[in-house]
Amino acid sequence: MRYISTRGEAPILDFDEVLLAGLATDGGLYVPESWPRFSVDEIRAMQGLSYTELATRIMLPFLGGRLGEAEFSELVRDAYTGFDHDAIVPLRQLDDNLWLMELFHGPTLAFKDVALQLLGRLFDHVLTRRGERLTIVGATSGDTGSAAIEACRDREALDIFILYPHGRVSDVQRRQMTTVESANVHNIAIEGSFDDCQDLVKAMFGDAGFRQAIRLGAVNSINWARIMAQIVYYFRAGLALGAPDRPVNFAVPTGNFGNVYAGYAAREMGLPISRFIIGSNRNDILTRFIETGRMEARGVEPTLSPSMDIQVSSNFERLLFDACDREGAAVRNTMAEFREAGWLTIPQGGMDRIQSLFAGHRLDDEQTLAAIREEYSANGELLDPHSVIGVAAARAKAGDPTIPIVSMATAHPAKFPDAVERATGIRPQLPDRLADLFEREERYDVLPNDLQRVMEHISARVAIKGAA
Repeated sequence: MRYISTRGEAPILDFDEVLLAGLATDGGLYVPESWPRFSVDEIRAMQGLSYTELATRIMLPFLGGRLGEAEFSELVRDAYTGFDHDAIVPLRQLDDNLWLMELFHGPTLAFKDVALQLLGRLFDHVLTRRGERLTIVGATSGDTGSAAIEACRDREALDIFILYPHGRVSDVQRRQMTTVESANVHNIAIEGSFDDCQDLVKAMFGDAGFRQAIRLGAVNSINWARIMAQIVYYFRAGLALGAPDRPVNFAVPTGNFGNVYAGYAAREMGLPISRFIIGSNRNDILTRFIETGRMEARGVEPTLSPSMDIQVSSNFERLLFDACDREGAAVRNTMAEFREAGWLTIPQGGMDRIQSLFAGHRLDDEQTLAAIREEYSANGELLDPHSVIGVAAARAKAGDPTIPIVSMATAHPAKFPDAVERATGIRPQLPDRLADLFEREERYDVLPNDLQRVMEHISARVAIKGAA
């Protein structure tokens, strides 16, 4: 198994190299050179496996022999010891044909933990073996940051810097990042949007001198290992509902397209998935694209679901690569057009394939509150303002009634207590281990949306750590 860039000009890498590289040197994203596929019999044989056993079996082909099965299996088992549910990602039934997969039982109460708890251990394992250090720089719209910090804190081979939009994440999300006392953790509040944060990270990866000087690595879903780990829970849900002998559909609230792309990868690997339903808030660039065939960026509007307040969905480029018949030059030209003009279209054949597989649905804030209220009234479920968009999208775009739909619950409702309380009158409480979160001291720096200032800030702190 080797990895190629979506833009076709970066070196072909093995798994451990892709893990540490993050973004490709040509600005593209790494994808497998070819998809590993499981046969119907092989998928059927996965029924009855524990989550960690299933995870090892699903991910092993992506390693290309760069880690042994025994050592990888140990890393996987260790990654999920901190989850507070035995099933890791439990599946709950909402009605006859709709299921909810709870992805928020990890240390920071968000779906990002499922991938990042493993990613942190993979980083530490590979770097220790090589005798190297890595400086992780990531952007977050809310949940990635705390999950990445929790995965990387106190690890000898890592420093981590997280950029987040100042004043545009929930209080719980911010405090889960800024109250971590570990010396290798650094938080930077950027005066701008998540897209600004993401652009800064991409620009840092594009600066070869800076990238080499601080040994830059990524935890955002631009890092292939993040996607790899998320593929597992799609197989878990499909197997629970009868795969491979029965197809399944998925509804996913999404902003950066990484979560739903992992489902697409599961389909490419043989899981029988008929349809993906994308849930959007007012920042509905993906829904508009699916409806019209034209992707057009507009200004980001703050909403009750801040983790989806995104206009440039990084992982969409991975889907675009397949839609362009894996022609790196076509992707390169299309992305350049998007950056210059603020919009893009793709060849009709590729668009037809996307529209046959993906549907989109949007909710504004008032509709989101109404959906939270309706779900609580109907079945007693308190859903956060991201997860409920997925459920509402599933109900609106259900399609074939014989195919079960799994909606992904991406965050614990207590991460967004104001919205949940506004909708239902009930304020969800944090688990006991986070009960004192609002009493902890915060540590973060506020910086302008200025690439040079941010790079100087990071370089200075890495130099101090190196001297120590």
